[in-house]
This record gives sequence, C-alpha cells and structure tokens, in this order.
Amino acid sequence: MEFTTQGYVLSVRRHGETSAIIDVLTPDKGRHAGLVRGGVSRKMRPVLQPGNLVRVSWHARLSEHLGNFTVEAIDARSAQLMDDRLALSALNAACALTLAVLPEREPHKSVYDAFAVMIEHMDDPDIWPALYVKWEAGLLDAMGYGLDLSKCAASGSNDNLTHVSPRTGRAVSASEAEPYLDKLLPLPGFLIGRKGVMPGAIKDGLALTGYFIESRILWPADRQLPDARARMIDRLTAEGRL
Repeated sequence: MEFTTQGYVLSVRRHGETSAIIDVLTPDKGRHAGLVRGGVSRKMRPVLQPGNLVRVSWHARLSEHLGNFTVEAIDARSAQLMDDRLALSALNAACALTLAVLPEREPHKSVYDAFAVMIEHMDDPDIWPALYVKWEAGLLDAMGYGLDLSKCAASGSNDNLTHVSPRTGRAVSASEAEPYLDKLLPLPGFLIGRKGVMPGAIKDGLALTGYFIESRILWPADRQLPDARARMIDRLTAEGRL
C-alpha cells in the first residue's frame, strides 16, 4: 500500500530515539499519520513543523498499519511566522482543532482548501481572524453539523438575520430574536456575506462556532476545545483584535 500527496503538518511526536510520528492534513487522504524515520534529526526538524506544507510518500504492508512517511519540504510557513506570536497562536489553534475534530483518513477537501487559504493569509491580522471563523464554520459543515444561516427559523425571511438558535443552529431575524436575546447567539454579518467585519464580530464568531463544535462534536466524545484555541483568543484579546 502506498500513495504520494501533499499536506500541512499538524503535529509531530517523537518516537524512539531518532524517529517521529507526524499527522498531516491532505486534500485527498484526509488527516493521515505516519512514521518518519530520522524525523528528529537536525535536517528534518525544520521541515517537520506544524503549518509547513510538505510532500509525503506513504507506504505500509497493510492499509490499517501506521506506515512510513518520506517527507519533502514545499513551503516552510511556520518559519515565516516565527516572530509573529499572534499568527503562531492561530496556527497552533487550527492544527490542534483539526486533530481534535477530523476523523483520521477521512478526506474533506473543503476543509483542506479553507485551511490553505487561512494559512496563506496568517501574516495579515486584518484578514485571518475572519478566515479562521469561516474555517471553523466549514469544519462544522464537513462533520454534518453545518449552521443554517440562509433564513430566519421562525419567519422564513432572509432579511436582517442577527442571531442563531443554540438549540437548532438556525438563524433568527432581529424582530424574532428580540424577546429571546439572552438565549440566542449573536450572528456576525461576515458569515452571511455582509461586507466588512464590524467591531466585536470576530469575538461573536468564535463564540458561535466554538459553541457548536464543542456541543455537537467534542462533548459527545468526552472532549473539549483544545487549549491552543483559548490561547489564541487570549492573544487576540491582548492585542485588541476582539
């Protein structure tokens, strides 16, 4: 059994004295793990960094085996972000959440494509936070728990949608939401195609997607949102981005 593809390094775990087990997000093989012999060597350490785009060749005797990766560097994105603590916090959060949510070896090309776009813009803090929120919404959709933000759950109207029901994941218009504001989640306009990112919208977006990822995907598996995501939010808050 073997294949060759490309993907983003998500995690690296030392295995024995000289090897490493890595997880890679690929467009056609999903989240896939493999053993890299010599993965902790001075030559390979800069390559095997979360966020780096690599070409991997996997081979194993049987498909259910862990298998071995041969890895070549394509784009060392993590090195480009090394001095940007805010961007690194987002990179770590995205990698950790991918590991927590995506089943292994289940392809989700839309998640991969959105991850790639987000990584490409992580040097611009005016852009990537909104992309990150949209990526988390895409994770929900890929896992079968997508939010229905097309029209109001109560009236059927698509005008002035401002909130989301935490019970159904469906949008609610301003007039219908008014009596239940303390029970509903704010809906940031950029998630439904409105131009611009209003003050507080990133905070609302992270609260919205985080609630549904945790309640629909992680809690049933007795897991929680990764600490790396909380650290990203703390960093965004400290830098006045929320």
